[in-house]
Amino acid sequence: MSTDSASYPKEPRNTVNRLSKRAAYDYETVHGIINSTSVLHVSFVPPSDDTNPAPIILPMIGQIGRYPKADDDAPSCYLHGHVSSRLMKVSSTAQQAEQSGLPVCIAATQVDGYVLALSPFSHSYNYRSAILQGVATVIDDEEEKLWAMTLITNSVIPNRWENSKSPPTNAEMQSTRILKVKIATASAKIRAEGPHDDKKDMQDEELLRKVWTGVVPVFEGFGRPVPSTYNAVETLPDDIRDYIRQENPRRKNDAIHAAKSDGPGK
Repeated sequence: MSTDSASYPKEPRNTVNRLSKRAAYDYETVHGIINSTSVLHVSFVPPSDDTNPAPIILPMIGQIGRYPKADDDAPSCYLHGHVSSRLMKVSSTAQQAEQSGLPVCIAATQVDGYVLALSPFSHSYNYRSAILQGVATVIDDEEEKLWAMTLITNSVIPNRWENSKSPPTNAEMQSTRILKVKIATASAKIRAEGPHDDKKDMQDEELLRKVWTGVVPVFEGFGRPVPSTYNAVETLPDDIRDYIRQENPRRKNDAIHAAKSDGPGK
């Protein structure tokens, strides 16, 4: 099955109930949000013998992709971490004990605007969010691990892996672990529109003249690169400069477009 037009099946655990018109389950939307979010939040439940019974949430870097030599067409989410991190240790233990891995939930959120209405109770955000659930296992295959590390590195700055030191040393490979999350369910939810107020407030002429309403666009942008104290490259590489030049206006335009869109309601 081609993944270009595939969607995640709607199940009780991933179905969006409130304002369901904003929901999306297709691969393109879900993966696009995950892969364009700088920090993913990964949650898991600690082992039963842990002294802290509360769920744990960790900020991590990751990307969704399909390993070219995978046995199926289903993409997975790859997470990067240090070998000594708690999540890596717990995942490895769960993998050895259950032969299946560690159940995890991954969330990504991008804010595109602050939505200012007449009433504080009608204020909102324009946003793009995605949540996926799956089972995490530690990658043991060195070739797939190297592929995933390249994928994640190049998600920060395109071609950064190829334009930095390679291949990695044995020590670097041993100190880094990659988790492969086989996605079971996923969904996205998007708000891209202006404010919506109650009919009664909309008919209050005095209130309309008193309170400014609209959207303040919000976007993540890149500043001027600052060289390190030991940098010996006099000119900023084209790949970094071009990426910043292209991304900043695109992200700004996306936020402005979301503010001018007409969505399904508050």
